[in-house]
Amino acid sequence: MRLYNTLTKRLEELDVREGTVRMYVCGPTVYDLIHIGNARPFIVFDALRRYLEERGFRVIYVQNVTDVDDKIIRRAQEEGRDPAEVALRYTQEYFADLERLGVRPPTYSPPATAFIPKMVEFVEKLVEKGHAYVVDGDVYFSVRSFPGYGELSGRSIEEMLAGARVEVDERKRDPLDFALWKAAKPGEPHWPSPWGEGRPGWHTECVVMSLYLLGETFDIHAGGNDLIFPHHENERAQAESLTGKTFVRLWLHNGMLTVRGEKMAKSLGNFYYARDVVKLFGTEAVRYFYLSRHWRKPLDFSFEALSEAKAAVERVYNFL
Repeated sequence: MRLYNTLTKRLEELDVREGTVRMYVCGPTVYDLIHIGNARPFIVFDALRRYLEERGFRVIYVQNVTDVDDKIIRRAQEEGRDPAEVALRYTQEYFADLERLGVRPPTYSPPATAFIPKMVEFVEKLVEKGHAYVVDGDVYFSVRSFPGYGELSGRSIEEMLAGARVEVDERKRDPLDFALWKAAKPGEPHWPSPWGEGRPGWHTECVVMSLYLLGETFDIHAGGNDLIFPHHENERAQAESLTGKTFVRLWLHNGMLTVRGEKMAKSLGNFYYARDVVKLFGTEAVRYFYLSRHWRKPLDFSFEALSEAKAAVERVYNFL
């Protein structure tokens, strides 16, 4: 089976070893219900997993839950609730939505907060190896310490700097350096570390959980193409700086769901909750809609397109 590898920009054979495919798909930040655009990678890579399992392979499918994040903290402040309570509620809602979408449960679905001690150890090792530095309780990764930085997204550091909207922070050695550990702020959840109370950065959460559950090198890392930079670029830099090994053999990224050509996003207000769309059209029609177009291409959402998908599913059943 050949799949398009974002890193090499070409089709590559999935080299299955010992009959097992180790696969990590980035999961949700649990501060709200997922919208129908969020659901595309979950359905696309669920289909890949099902295919591999039908072929007789064992698939270890890991999908994280980001349960500590700025968005969760903001939602908790808006609602006057504890961030952990908000995260738990929307984690439960997320798994209910996966069932509505016909997505098989992951083999492992680790919450980030369960791995914070391991994240602290991971960051300590990066500091020891000279890939990270401490400033006033924050810890930053030095992007220029990793020669391969930019290879996944296909951009040089100079191009990134020219096109980036980077928050100016004079404490950082380089504008592109990113936080591995964030010093605690009043009212935010925090955990102990050698640098003081704080919490992990998002990019560190995923890399630590994937390394721990799948090993230093695994087969597939997948997600939407909006995660290529900076999230997956930063994950790769951390992992390979620490281990000196290839982190992931195949990087897979699906295209975005759009509305009239514009990316569907909560920030733009052009979204529909996944559960509402399933209620209107049914699980099979939603899955058919996603799988009727190439997984790496953009897919434009409309109620007309979902109606056509529903009619197509009905024709299949009538034929049978």
